[in-house]
Amino acid sequence: MKIPSLLLTSLLSAGSLLAQDAAPIQPAAIKNWQDARFGMFIHWGPVSLKGNEIGWSRGSQVAIEEYDNLYKQFNPTKFNADEWVAVAKAAGMKYMVLTTKHHDGFCLWDTKQTDYNIMNTPFKRDVVKELAAACKKGGIAFGTYYSTCDWHHPAFPLGSPGGKSHKPNPDMKAYDAYLQAQVTELVRNYGPLFTLWFDVPQSYDQTYGIPMVNMLRKLQPDLMINNRAYSKNGVGSGIGHQLPVADYDTPEQSIGGFNMDRPWETCMTICEQWAWKPNDKMKSLKECIHTLIRTNGGDGNLIFNVGPQPDGLIEGRQVERLKEMGAWLAKNSAAVYETRGGPWKPSSQLVSTRKGNKIYLHLLRKVDGPVTVSALPVAIKSAKVLNGPAIKTSTADGSLSFVMPDNSWDEIDTIVELTIDGDAMSIAPLKPSTQSSIPGAKASASVIYQNDPQYSAEMVLDGDPETRWATPEGTKQSWLQIDFAKETTFNGVNIEEAYSDHSSRVKKFELQKKDGSSWTTFHKGDALGAHFKASFAPVTTSAIRLNILDASDGPTISEIQLSKKP
Repeated sequence: MKIPSLLLTSLLSAGSLLAQDAAPIQPAAIKNWQDARFGMFIHWGPVSLKGNEIGWSRGSQVAIEEYDNLYKQFNPTKFNADEWVAVAKAAGMKYMVLTTKHHDGFCLWDTKQTDYNIMNTPFKRDVVKELAAACKKGGIAFGTYYSTCDWHHPAFPLGSPGGKSHKPNPDMKAYDAYLQAQVTELVRNYGPLFTLWFDVPQSYDQTYGIPMVNMLRKLQPDLMINNRAYSKNGVGSGIGHQLPVADYDTPEQSIGGFNMDRPWETCMTICEQWAWKPNDKMKSLKECIHTLIRTNGGDGNLIFNVGPQPDGLIEGRQVERLKEMGAWLAKNSAAVYETRGGPWKPSSQLVSTRKGNKIYLHLLRKVDGPVTVSALPVAIKSAKVLNGPAIKTSTADGSLSFVMPDNSWDEIDTIVELTIDGDAMSIAPLKPSTQSSIPGAKASASVIYQNDPQYSAEMVLDGDPETRWATPEGTKQSWLQIDFAKETTFNGVNIEEAYSDHSSRVKKFELQKKDGSSWTTFHKGDALGAHFKASFAPVTTSAIRLNILDASDGPTISEIQLSKKP
């Protein structure tokens, strides 16, 4: 395989950096990327003809031979790059990232490195070229997804299904040359790119990855590169154990934790599958907006995925949902774009964003009576509902309180704008509240990780999502008990399970109430997850217990809250 001379020169010049980490990105590029806050992810290819997942269904739901020949039928005659860009703009998105090559190896551009590409389909049009041009014309930043692994290419060691099979004649040097030639094409022919989004490196480790990233830095110094560009000694080879390499982290199908030290971006689907699936379950508008706000409040970007249909159209109901998001953003844009997360750490009830001398407090659930949060260390010059009436605030005993004006609560997100005396970014992160999430309650547990107080049961009541009750590694069964100050009536519970990025550690549980000297189960479930919520008939008791019956690893819970709805 012939390697372009420019690529050979870049490889040689990058080789001296092999022993160290990849060259860093320009700070201005990070700020530009963070300011955008909201982007569109697009997973698309011949597999849309089957309605199965891209890449992962090869060799499982779809036989390899059939999968690899779908491109011969792929003719998305209704594809219109300008329409895709119009949908992204209507949603309030500022950038777009297209899967130019997924794990299945099929390429959506006119690559010179393989014939397995869009130009050899009945469609015969360079999708990447058309979309890059439409983004430039429409004012949307354009980025490309490129799968680091390739289960189709004969030189990559692993293959389908799921990257678990082994190919007979692997050649990582040859594959590295192929990969570097392809990403060079993407940057040189379709750039400058907003980002190059790599995925599932598997066998592609730092030996190849660091020179590759440095080569890209030379081609485009402001190119943002995510943390899936390469693995290190086998670590970070999949999606579950990512490394802090390159420029930003990428929690998948979950909202990342509060982090202002390293850029991050939640990647999530608007439905359940990345590629188009008929009748796929779609998120509600409230779920979509809360996903965006919770991500921004943790100081991350959100890249929200759509899977176009095999004819090239984005499904109509997905378009309508995205337009609804855009209508909401048009009214509340000041609290999203160009903001940073904090100063309050996110909780199940509130998140916050900030810029300049403004702090935006996002109240995600209506509360009766005053709203109370941890006090700010600076003076508040004014307060109001965003696009609404003024609010009177008071500070006492380490808490900031205010009462929402009548009819000011929004069903999805009530935003309070605080103008402060000073720079909002100078405020160190704050707990959401100085009060217990269940005032007067006490927590205990069957077991605590290393008997360390910082992992005690009381952590689930402290109002700080960054603290947690933890159990020893390998714990399968455990319980967490909350004793109330007095008999309490409630009909809902919110549980924040820590370290549940891809799946709940808790596999089976029950919620129990205390009945005299015994316990009665009033709710059962198979999993918790990052933001578990349950509603049930009113329960009156002096204590409750989360009884974990089975777990894949030591359960760990950051917060538990009760709710009482009319």
